[in-house]
Amino acid sequence: MQTLDILGICGSLRAASINRMALTLAGDSMPAQMKLDIADWSSVPPFNADVLAQGLPEPVRVIRERIRRADAVLIATPEYNFSIPGMLKNLLDWVSRGDDQPFAFKPVAILSAAPGPVGGARVQYDLRKVMLFMNAMVLAKPEIFIGMAGAKFTPQGECTDAATREFVGKQMHALAGWIAQVRAMAQSA
Repeated sequence: MQTLDILGICGSLRAASINRMALTLAGDSMPAQMKLDIADWSSVPPFNADVLAQGLPEPVRVIRERIRRADAVLIATPEYNFSIPGMLKNLLDWVSRGDDQPFAFKPVAILSAAPGPVGGARVQYDLRKVMLFMNAMVLAKPEIFIGMAGAKFTPQGECTDAATREFVGKQMHALAGWIAQVRAMAQSA
């Protein structure tokens, strides 16, 4: 069976981010045929149309090509001020430029972790709208909102909550099925 290449994008650039921990948990929870590779996109510059007019900056070109090669993208993001973190939105703005933007018809799953009780539900609402505009094929369910996340992970990133591990695992199995469904839809089109 072919290994499915899953690109992970963490919406926080912080090394000890709870969302990076959740992304790692997702990678550990994937079916055997899936492999997670977490992207380093920290060198993507602020979006500037004058810079774009001169061509895509190299870090943007690299992440676009990595997204294009992936079988699916998994985004784990915190919620900043009830919405998408600015740097993540900046990344998506760069990646979306041009008719060849790589999120078109790409399977995508979203999860979020937050110290509060709603687990980042508002960021997912906004992120889903952006991904819809980019023609991404976003997995609808199961939705993953890890509330009170600080109490569910050790400082080393291990998830200590059995229920969280279980529902993240369910989403990863659903993502594997979603990749197959999206491929089948593309073949029948």
